[in-house]
Amino acid sequence: MATSTAQTPTRPMRADARRNYDRLLGEARTAFAEHGTDASLEDIARRAGVGIGTLYRHFPNRHALMNAVFQEALTSLIARSRELAQAREPCAGLVEWLGAIITHAGEYRGLAQALMSTSRDETSALSQCNVPLREAGAVLLVRAQESGAVRPDVSIGDLLQLTNAIALAAEQSPDDPELAGRLLMLTLQGLKGARAEEG
Repeated sequence: MATSTAQTPTRPMRADARRNYDRLLGEARTAFAEHGTDASLEDIARRAGVGIGTLYRHFPNRHALMNAVFQEALTSLIARSRELAQAREPCAGLVEWLGAIITHAGEYRGLAQALMSTSRDETSALSQCNVPLREAGAVLLVRAQESGAVRPDVSIGDLLQLTNAIALAAEQSPDDPELAGRLLMLTLQGLKGARAEEG
């Protein structure tokens, strides 16, 4: 989140800086997928053919690099939330979207834990992922609550924390590929609203 300190408007990158940025992003995406989000930044820089100082000029810390890597997936998740906001069954749309988050988090070991640990830390670069996810999910949650399918006292922040916890549990139990689905269903059973209970 922006601070009160005045910031110089971002200028377009020089061609060589843009090449370095793109190489670093590509190598980080590969390294995070292969080794998790705690992959060595020095190795990422080396694979990209630059020094660690160049990496830090583009990405001041690990969370800034993670945020850049996950922007494409974030855009996809937000677009999917807009589609599901038109679903005939609001609760089913919410469940599908939460499942998509779990699937995405499962692609990068350590992502779920990082998102959980920074969910309320507005100083973290990962808050740039958390904030739009909360806003997108809130729309789906409100529709499910208005339909009576989900209890009115459920918050999107708590629901996303539960979702990331499920993703983390699934990450730590790779021999049980159905675990995430079961845990998500159990969680949603506990979130049922009055109308869903009557059904």
